[in-house]
Amino acid sequence: MYLPQEADDAELVRRTLAGETVAFESLIHRHQRPLFTVAFRMLGNREDAADALQSSLVKAYEHLARFDARHKFFSWMYRIVINECLNLRRSRRPESALSPVLAASGTPFDQVAAGERAAQVQRALLGLSEESRAVIVLRHYGELSYDEIAEAVGVPARTVKSRLYEARQKLGEQLLGWRPRS
Repeated sequence: MYLPQEADDAELVRRTLAGETVAFESLIHRHQRPLFTVAFRMLGNREDAADALQSSLVKAYEHLARFDARHKFFSWMYRIVINECLNLRRSRRPESALSPVLAASGTPFDQVAAGERAAQVQRALLGLSEESRAVIVLRHYGELSYDEIAEAVGVPARTVKSRLYEARQKLGEQLLGWRPRS
């Protein structure tokens, strides 16, 4: 019998709370990569992202009893990761992002150009407000729906749409030289 991922996540949470630590490892394994991507895009630094993710996982485990099974575990975890990223950014001095790892395929010119584009996008993301960056990262890197983002950041879906529009406009201005309509 196949259970949807949300039901499976809820079952893994229940089993973890019953003392099965292997169940929590399954949850981590399932969501670790997208959570790391969100942390990296929020912080712009792999080491900070790894620290934030590790702290988030510890907090999630410690507070797992607070998880409300009526909601998606994924959204609950994203909220913890976002909060941890914001806390980490507030506690540390801003640093420049590490150079992205260049792709192994293509010509050296293509590799350098791709690396430069990735660095420009990362700088532009870091130039957004925390609220704008969160919705962009959750939508485009986490691939969450508007409703899932709304649940993760604690605002109505209409606010998510508005923040996404404004963030995309700012990114367009920074990356492509768009000018807002008068």
